[in-house]
Parts: sequence; structure tokens; C-alpha cells
Amino acid sequence: MTIMTDHSRARGAIASPARSFYFNMSLACMATAFLGFAPTYWLPLARGSFSGAPVVHFHGFLFFTWTLYFTFQSGLAASGRKAWHRSLGIFGVSLATAMTIFGFLVAVEAMKRSAAIGQGNEGIAFAIVPLSGIAFFAVVFALAVMQARRPETHKRLMLLAGISLLDAAVARWFLTFLAPPGPLGPPPVFVTIPPAFVAYLLLVVAIIYDRRTFGRVHPVYVYGGLALIAVKLLNWPISMTSTWHAIGGSILAMAQ
Repeated sequence: MTIMTDHSRARGAIASPARSFYFNMSLACMATAFLGFAPTYWLPLARGSFSGAPVVHFHGFLFFTWTLYFTFQSGLAASGRKAWHRSLGIFGVSLATAMTIFGFLVAVEAMKRSAAIGQGNEGIAFAIVPLSGIAFFAVVFALAVMQARRPETHKRLMLLAGISLLDAAVARWFLTFLAPPGPLGPPPVFVTIPPAFVAYLLLVVAIIYDRRTFGRVHPVYVYGGLALIAVKLLNWPISMTSTWHAIGGSILAMAQ
């Protein structure tokens, strides 16, 4: 009996740091999201100076709710409350579905605003950034749900999905401190790449943790990370093609 108890404690001692790591990573994602949007959304909203369509506010509510949900779920997993963690999974599916829908709607709203100020082509080009981003999140989240019975794969897919959303938050700091003065319009697609790679440093942290803890990097980080980078880099050349402008133009035409 003593030997069994000692082995149980040993397993718990090994598992606890891993669970804590993913909880701490979820906290980092939440902090990045909140601080990233602070200068362009939260602070102006608190001062009453933010002006945006209702769909933008609901989009913000959903995406910030996601960061809270992700952190709460990670906390439940870290504390060993697996039954609660699983029972709240259906809420996550509903939330991610709503995020995908409103992510698309906000991208369309941005195209409409760009067209209204005479920058329709620029708006269509830039739309590939949020649309590809929310599509990547939706696919990775769906894979995470499918792998719910494989915890090591599931939690890494969830972390990858969370990190994939953070480039927009980091970009707000670039926008605040580096954007040239003047009226705001859709920026060139290539300027979204540096903020994304800053956000992806959290993925680098996860990769280093895997390497040091398990001696190898999990395939989710290898293939998922490569896919994330590929999507971000390919946005730029694809956004300039006539095919993309035909697709974006059709979406914009249906929305007007």
C-alpha cells in the first residue's frame, strides 16, 4: 500500500508542473489579449470615446469571453476537475461557433467602412487577414474537439488556437506607437506579419517547454506551427491576386 501511494504521489508530482504550464500559458494569452486591445478599445470605451457598430462590440465581447473561458478551462484541467472541464466543453463549442460567425461579420463590416472612404480595394485586400485568421482558429478548435479523448494533443491544439488569435491584439500596439499620423484606413497586409511573429513567441515558449520536458516537440506544434506561419505569410501575396479581389468583392457586394 505504501509503495502504491508513493507511486501515486510521484505521478502527481510529474503531472502537476505540466498542468500548471498550460494554465500559465492561458493566463499569458488572456493578458496579451487584454493589454493589446487596451489602447484602441478598452481605454477609449471606458472614456466614452470609442465609436463602433454594434457588431464590433459584440465581436469584442465574444473574443474576450473566449480568453476568460480558455483560462477557466485550463484552470479546471490544472486542478484535476476533469468532469467540470468536459461538461463545459459544449459551451466552448457554442462560443467558438459564435466567434467564427462574428469574426466574419466584422471583417465584412471593415470592408464596408473602407469602401465608404474610397479605399474599397485596400479593404478587400486586408480582409484576408481577419478571414484567414478566424478560419484557422475554427479549424484548429474543431480538431481540438475531435481530439478531446487524447489530452496531450487536445491541450496543445487549444493552446495553438488561442495563440492564433493574438496577432490582432499585438498589432494594436504597433498601430498605436508606429502608425503614421493621419486618417486611419486599412493598412497594407505585409505590416501584419511582424506583430503576428511577436505573438507567436508564446508558441516558441511552448515548443521549448516540450523539448526540455519530454525531449521532443509534439507534432501539433510542428505541423500546426508551420501551418500558422504559412497562413500568415501567404496572406500577403494572395491578397494582391485578382482571384482574391473577386472573392472579396463578391462578399462585399452581397453585404451592401
